[in-house]
Amino acid sequence: MLSFLLRRLAQSIAVLWLMSVIVFAGIYLVGDPASMMIPDNVTPEMRAQMMAALGLDQPPLTQYLDFVDRALHASLGRSFATGLPVASLIASRVTATLELALAATMIAVLVGLPLGLVAGRWAVTPLGRSLTFASSLGFSLPTFWLGLLLIMVFAVQLNWLPSGGRGPTTSWLGLQVSFLSWEGLRYLLLPALNLALFNAAMIMRLARSATREALLTDYVKFARAKGLGNGRLIGVHVLKNILIPIVTVVGINFGGIIAFSVVTETIFGWPGMGKLLIDSINALDRPVVLGYLMFVVVIYLAINLLVDLMYSWLDPRITLGAGSP
Repeated sequence: MLSFLLRRLAQSIAVLWLMSVIVFAGIYLVGDPASMMIPDNVTPEMRAQMMAALGLDQPPLTQYLDFVDRALHASLGRSFATGLPVASLIASRVTATLELALAATMIAVLVGLPLGLVAGRWAVTPLGRSLTFASSLGFSLPTFWLGLLLIMVFAVQLNWLPSGGRGPTTSWLGLQVSFLSWEGLRYLLLPALNLALFNAAMIMRLARSATREALLTDYVKFARAKGLGNGRLIGVHVLKNILIPIVTVVGINFGGIIAFSVVTETIFGWPGMGKLLIDSINALDRPVVLGYLMFVVVIYLAINLLVDLMYSWLDPRITLGAGSP
């Protein structure tokens, strides 16, 4: 286990360095922040002073090395637009995004996994075919269109849920969260549903195909021959053996929700990191965009490590020793 963790740590450091180079180079080539931050009517002397204050007067390599030095000292610099520390800006939004991602993932798993098991067990019945069709429909609906549809139906027509914003929050473990109050849950439900539909459809399709394969294996046939009912057969023998690919998909999707919830957060006015990213891109606020992307890379690395550890827990035959990938 120790050798596995050390190897993964070395791989993570290499990935972080490589991604920092790629991300910094890509951001440096996009636009000129000086044209957005510095008024056109300033004198050349004032313009030079402002460029120096922003660090834009330095060569690209020097700017990159300054970024690496700040990152090694747990600092991501200051926003060009607000002057606030980038780490503080991300920290102020990360709770909202994580809460939304967790809610969407929970809905997707609680809906997609049971329906996938049902669709796989009774695949040739009208119920199984209907669930398969519903999962295909979930894949095909664009997120932005679904979000507008949810607002139109549940906020405008039925007036059951609010159309946007985060609503009231409650302090929990030093964090401001919405799910501890009914009113906060009302604001959380629509954006979480919008993010959950595609992921629920993916989990449903994966669980369906994995269940159909598992039902053909010898150990399931033997369990059925012993007279086990459908509930125990599916809930114990099948579910336990299809969880590894589902855990992989759920982990990747969770990272994707955190990284790419931009559309949903914009449509519903959810004050998370996605909305911060859009505002920063519009302002060409390089430090915030760079800090956000590097934060997402760290999240993905942490999720991949957690998924690998869950593999070993779900299937003791999988070892995380020197021979593990």
